[in-house]
Amino acid sequence: MINGVTMKINVDECLLNALKEDITSEDVTTNAIMPEAKQGKAELICKESGIIAGLPVFTRVFELLDSRAHFDTSIKDGDSVTKGQVIGTIHGDVRALLSGERTALNYLQRMSGIATLTHSMVMELKGTSATLLDTRKTTPNMRPFEKYAVTIGGGKNHRYNLSDGILIKDNHIDAAGSIKRAVELARDYAPFVRKIEVEVESLSMLEEALEAEADIIMLDNMDTETMKAAVKKVRDKALQINKKILTECSGNVTKERLKEIATTGVDYISCGAITHSAPIMDISLKNLTVV
Repeated sequence: MINGVTMKINVDECLLNALKEDITSEDVTTNAIMPEAKQGKAELICKESGIIAGLPVFTRVFELLDSRAHFDTSIKDGDSVTKGQVIGTIHGDVRALLSGERTALNYLQRMSGIATLTHSMVMELKGTSATLLDTRKTTPNMRPFEKYAVTIGGGKNHRYNLSDGILIKDNHIDAAGSIKRAVELARDYAPFVRKIEVEVESLSMLEEALEAEADIIMLDNMDTETMKAAVKKVRDKALQINKKILTECSGNVTKERLKEIATTGVDYISCGAITHSAPIMDISLKNLTVV
């Protein structure tokens, strides 16, 4: 959750860098038309319907430019909004409102777009036992915002970064020499509290991963029938060794395929598209007035 403490510890630096990118020395247009401080306000208006995400980030951009800036709204992250709806009003130094507008909107539009797409995909899985996950396929330097937006849309986060969990993929297997060896090395190196996930691309790879007693099996780029067979093999192995083994699928995951994928019985469905391909949600800052 992006709350006040998290904002100051983890997010402010990102926001300041984004502002520095947009204002290298000055906002020459704003300084020309507004040479001195004056208070003002502007309305935040939806230009399309969706799920709003990133209001604390939107507000914080203006607070970094004007410590007295504040946003009046009855809307919160995760709420559904409709085209034409006034979400709220931002108050502050007019110069801060003008200079921070684009940066604040860029974050809000991007995060709301991700939340909206995520929500629509989560709804496709309603009534199934599968859970939608994101991936590390995020925009550089935007990961905390994008992964937060996924949760606002009702999805769940996979590992945050490479320090967050063990996921043995094809190139790791090639580097180690085999799945068995890769799992052995990971188990020997990592603390016992770490679960070990292995990505497999075929039933023969699955057999090796199960023999190595991986904790989580990622079924990568498998067709539906192969996935069903794989999930059954995992469940049979789990019963045999009296250990819970989770399953995850990845690759070629689209909104249209979600229900079909869920019929395989897989526990988790990871989808990079919810972060790397989500369209922005169109939101504008309008009707600025000097007060």
